[in-house]
Amino acid sequence: MTSNFIAVAGRKALVTGGAAIVATLIAIVLRFGGAGDIAVFVASAVALATLASLVGEATDQLGTRLGPGATGVVQSALGNLPELFISVFALRAGLVVVVQTALIGSILANSLLVLGLAFAVGGLRHGTQKFGTETTRMTAMLLVLSVASIAIPTIATAPGAPDFGHARDLSIVTAVVLLCVFVTSVPIAIKGNLGPAREEGKREIGWPLPTSVIVLAAAGVGAAFVSDWFVEALRPAMASLRLSEEFVGLVIVAIAGNAVENVVGITAAARNESDLAVSLILNSSLQIALLLIPVLVLVSMFLGGPMLTLVASPLLIAALGLAAILAALIVSDGESNYVEGFALVGLYIIIAGSVWFGPPLSP
Repeated sequence: MTSNFIAVAGRKALVTGGAAIVATLIAIVLRFGGAGDIAVFVASAVALATLASLVGEATDQLGTRLGPGATGVVQSALGNLPELFISVFALRAGLVVVVQTALIGSILANSLLVLGLAFAVGGLRHGTQKFGTETTRMTAMLLVLSVASIAIPTIATAPGAPDFGHARDLSIVTAVVLLCVFVTSVPIAIKGNLGPAREEGKREIGWPLPTSVIVLAAAGVGAAFVSDWFVEALRPAMASLRLSEEFVGLVIVAIAGNAVENVVGITAAARNESDLAVSLILNSSLQIALLLIPVLVLVSMFLGGPMLTLVASPLLIAALGLAAILAALIVSDGESNYVEGFALVGLYIIIAGSVWFGPPLSP
């Protein structure tokens, strides 16, 4: 039984790794072969997605040694590496609006689109699914905090408000507070909430530990290079397609940078591993809100370009608030079904449509 499991895991790894290598080589050929910006952009996006899937596969194998809470934390942190690279390169290129909307879009994509698809797929295949509520409720509560961390700086620095003209200073203070809150949340998230169904369905060990570490390192390095090409081709490609800067960040970059959660979270729900699916998806949103965003706010101070602040548009704040409230309501009872999944996906489509008609990105 164990040998069969390892054989299946090995074949899956070969397929995922082969796809990542082929996609990356195509991106290299197009990037250095003088291909058009749209071709380079699409190839880089596909390469990023395959590399992220490879990261997800390696951390999924690593997770066979851990509980769902710890696996969710580790996999979410490593799965956000491509988005970290994309954001740093985009900030250096001066694409602050794209970065800000991409970060908020990642939270929306995970909390609405990916979680909704996971609930829909899992519900259609297995009926009502159950998962632990203690850690899930805490994660949902911290997501509401993330909404406040953007809403309050936006309101407080508006014209006539007490902190008008101090968006940078208030963003730095808020970023430090969010990082402190994140550190305190990690032990509880790692502990997780193992239910009886999860304990009985614990999977067998697949890859050796050194293999997982080597694959993670190689995929991470590849994602760093591809992210640079992705951002370099982003502005001219999107200008040619006449897409708005907000739509590019909120939808395209957000989804491309979160391929791990898109694939692994939905796959876990399809396997009826709802604890792992919910832990992975919500932890990814939480790490973006409490770790990635504040880190990028602080890092942007030293990149030489415009600083990333926590001041956002009213539309994005409203979208985040509605997403956090709906997700919290759905996960609070520890059960999910396909109707709740479609409700989450529906709200995401409405939010994505709200930025479709914005002014196109300039070349």
